[in-house]
Amino acid sequence: MRKLLLIAAVLALAPALASAQDILIRGARVHTAGSAGTLENADVLVSNGRIAGVGKGLAAPAGAIVVEANGRPVTPGLFGGLTQIGLEEVSQEESTADAELKLEAPAWQHMWRPEFDVTPAFNARSILLPVARIEGVTWGMLAPHPADSLVIGQGSAVTLDGRFDAALDGSRTLYVNWGSKAHDASGGSRAAQYMLFDQAIREVREPGGSGSAALLMPEGRAALKAYLAGGRVVFFVERASDIRQVVRYALKNGVKPVIAGGAEAWLVADELAAAKIPVVLDALQDLPSDFDRLGSRLDNAKLLHDAGVPIAFTWDESYNVRKNRQLAGNAVAHGLPWEAALAAITSGPADIFGIGGAHGRIEKGQSADLVLWSGDPLEVTTVAEQVWIAGNPVAMQSRQTELRDRYLERLKSGATR
Repeated sequence: MRKLLLIAAVLALAPALASAQDILIRGARVHTAGSAGTLENADVLVSNGRIAGVGKGLAAPAGAIVVEANGRPVTPGLFGGLTQIGLEEVSQEESTADAELKLEAPAWQHMWRPEFDVTPAFNARSILLPVARIEGVTWGMLAPHPADSLVIGQGSAVTLDGRFDAALDGSRTLYVNWGSKAHDASGGSRAAQYMLFDQAIREVREPGGSGSAALLMPEGRAALKAYLAGGRVVFFVERASDIRQVVRYALKNGVKPVIAGGAEAWLVADELAAAKIPVVLDALQDLPSDFDRLGSRLDNAKLLHDAGVPIAFTWDESYNVRKNRQLAGNAVAHGLPWEAALAAITSGPADIFGIGGAHGRIEKGQSADLVLWSGDPLEVTTVAEQVWIAGNPVAMQSRQTELRDRYLERLKSGATR
């Protein structure tokens, strides 16, 4: 009996362990987030966890589950932003927080650790994952917390379906802190940030030259070397002048840069577009909360999109990644085209982080990460009625819904305790 209970508990916690069944979603408003755009009264066929067809009048294979959409929207699974979900359970409880490498001395006085990678610490059984899943978020980009160093560490894209091997191939990314937020890590000067990076790059290309003052251990040199050969590096940077310098510096040194934050990115939108540099931003950043963000404005996303800059949205709080679609909706309210806003939480970030060949769109061959919505997915009153990850239906329950139902039942029954 104990064995049966254990098996039942494991299956309840691990939706990805069940084999995917053929599914036909029929008569939906399909937002493909791809070249086909939005298809009215269309069908989506899922087989073996992947999208087998998109179009009208598709036949359901024998034994397939048929879901009647009745004109409701279907989108790809949503992006949860640059996040610590699965790395941080309770922010004030240190034993549940694994997203930061804490260093004692100022970063410019000790070795950097670019080999620090938060991916192995991802907890696929975090209670925060179901909260995000049932609101349509199927993947996110793990990012270490900005800490006491310019080079923060590495992370990967992860699927949120509960599987232990959650990292998605091709998504490994290095994160770097820049601007005034990195003052303590660079002796109090932006100029020193370039000086220190020059030294680190020399150490990669000319090992042993810095002697006892070296910034990198052998493992760190190996990690940074991979990114200097065309690897993806996210720079947390806000000020327009810093963005310009970072992009030039990164391209000069063989790095593929991504701007995160970018409160003043609209001021250098044409330069970013010409260099095809994407920006991952918070569409609600509209106030100058520090001197790096004096140029904040709510139509930042629109201006970047109009210039041809690839964009994606991110939410600061890992326990609220489900609100990323709210950012997209607010961007629409400030001029961003609706389809571009949806792309910024689906296909856009998938392309930016190297998984666009398999995720982020409703196209044949893509992973069947899908969401059936009650209405416009960018409206806050809309709910996800069903979510599928790799063709597997997600149990539309979380700790929050269970607590809600528990106490609603008590209210209905008149219980006071």
